[in-house]
Amino acid sequence: MNRRSLLGLGGAAAVSVATAVQGRRPRPRRDWLHTWVSMPQLTEPHNLPPAPFTGTDSVLVDTTLRQTVHTSIAGSSVRLRFSNAFGGAVLPITAVSIARPAGGRAGSAAIEPGTLRPVTFSGRTHTSVPVGAQVVSDPIDLDVPARSELTVTLYLATGQASTAVTSHPGSRTTSHLLRGDHHDAVDLPGATPVVHWYFLSGVEVLAPGDSTATVVLGDSLTDGRGSTTDGNDRWPDQLSARLRGSHAVLNQAAGGNRVLQDGLGPSALARLDRDVLALGGVASLIVFEGVNDIGTAGAMPEAQQLVGDDLLAAYDQIVTRAHARDIRVYGATITPFGGNEGYDDPGGLREQTRTRVNEWIRRSGRFDALLDFDAVARDPAAPRRLLPAYDTGDHLHFNPVGYRALAEAVPLRWLR
Repeated sequence: MNRRSLLGLGGAAAVSVATAVQGRRPRPRRDWLHTWVSMPQLTEPHNLPPAPFTGTDSVLVDTTLRQTVHTSIAGSSVRLRFSNAFGGAVLPITAVSIARPAGGRAGSAAIEPGTLRPVTFSGRTHTSVPVGAQVVSDPIDLDVPARSELTVTLYLATGQASTAVTSHPGSRTTSHLLRGDHHDAVDLPGATPVVHWYFLSGVEVLAPGDSTATVVLGDSLTDGRGSTTDGNDRWPDQLSARLRGSHAVLNQAAGGNRVLQDGLGPSALARLDRDVLALGGVASLIVFEGVNDIGTAGAMPEAQQLVGDDLLAAYDQIVTRAHARDIRVYGATITPFGGNEGYDDPGGLREQTRTRVNEWIRRSGRFDALLDFDAVARDPAAPRRLLPAYDTGDHLHFNPVGYRALAEAVPLRWLR
């Protein structure tokens, strides 16, 4: 019936139609939102799967790969993302399953049988991911609790015909490799453990439509060097625990990463679109990165002046690009590295750059708010150094107690 016919029915018909519409109970809106991510990067030779799972020109031939991840928010359905961003050949995935790990344990090789679900891609049980691309699975009917573990198992029959492989080496979580097709097996006895993630770059859940996420852009201090393997006690994990599953916290960090230049993974400037702006539902961004730029620049006045200038310009660019997507940006000051063998130079030039950059973060007004991690982490008796209770011993990275201090310094009202 067209609009003119409806109007011609008169008042009684119009009232009955309006009553019918008002009588429906609207369904709550639900949207896909990431509950977990890992930053894709090119795998260094020493982080490739161990023999016999890596050959001279291929990896993971006739191999089952079982990985666990830690969620931040809950959802009524789940989708998986696999990345071949840095692969040297097509990534052929033969079969995938998802389940909850036995006992809910991170890094477990066993699963809870009743939770096992097959994973499909456009209705097929297999998929091929082109070089440089990613693939998103079909929705999987599985309730995902907040702050819980998920097990994702892949089988690659022919493997990937290259040793250029996409992974996240700093998983701090145990994965398992076993010859043959065991993607739906309850356990993997005899499997080889590795502390890396391969190919898996994101897990999305169907969450309430008002759910949002915060992304953390960072380096090893956010990736969790010094945290507990299978303990999920990086500072973003501990921040997520404080939020009790009410808001997604997405860790887009990698050890050795820099803001300005590629190193271990693309620079923050190069990966901002992929790792932050392309994700749905992102309301805020925390930038805690820059120590590797300062520490790898030469300990000479000209080099440190340049890296300081370039970092300030880069932060300004990140804020501008994020604000264009209505994303709030919180700037975190760079924490101390006094006494670190690699970064602390005798003349204190790198410390001068750190101090200069931190003062800009505090006083420029470019960030929407300040996280003064430097003030939280430094030793009051020796401000160039980490508080000993937070220090792993290398005078740069934090232990779980130090990561807790960073997590507790984030005002939860910013994320709610």
